[in-house]
Amino acid sequence: MRIKLLLLASLTALTACSSPPPPPPIRQAPPPVPVVVAPPPPVRPTGDWTDWPLAAGDWVYRQDERGSIALFGPMNADALVTLRCDRTRQRIYLARAGSGAGRIVIRSSSTLKEFAGSPTGGAVPYIATEIMPRDPILDAMIFSRGRIAIEVSGQTPLAIPSWAEIGRVIEDCRV
Repeated sequence: MRIKLLLLASLTALTACSSPPPPPPIRQAPPPVPVVVAPPPPVRPTGDWTDWPLAAGDWVYRQDERGSIALFGPMNADALVTLRCDRTRQRIYLARAGSGAGRIVIRSSSTLKEFAGSPTGGAVPYIATEIMPRDPILDAMIFSRGRIAIEVSGQTPLAIPSWAEIGRVIEDCRV
């Protein structure tokens, strides 16, 4: 019986010296799938464009080393629309706040014209197009009856006032 006790004691001692079995692997929950919510499609104002409400803001005219620029938008905020005369290139650039690329349509009371738009690549996203200074759409913008409309693919169309700052920038590039 002593041998049995001795054998039992040594087996107990041996089992006490062995390491416990490894814990079962921890199953991690799969990472959450990000939910991508598409922005709502732009709302196109109803009715004729001449009846659309004017966008909030004012025009501001400035000159710099490149030429001149007219900016339209609310005070103390990024411009919604810019019209720039680049004198060295003899080009006018129209830009609308927004991202992406596509067509830009300019409407005046006498005509409309479509241009290809491309992103400007700045810190604030704009879609811009290049216009030759003698393009008839520029005169139509100057002499439009109180407003013009800027429509860009994927953006809500804007009706903005046709003020003297537009003509000043255009004339700066025609000199």
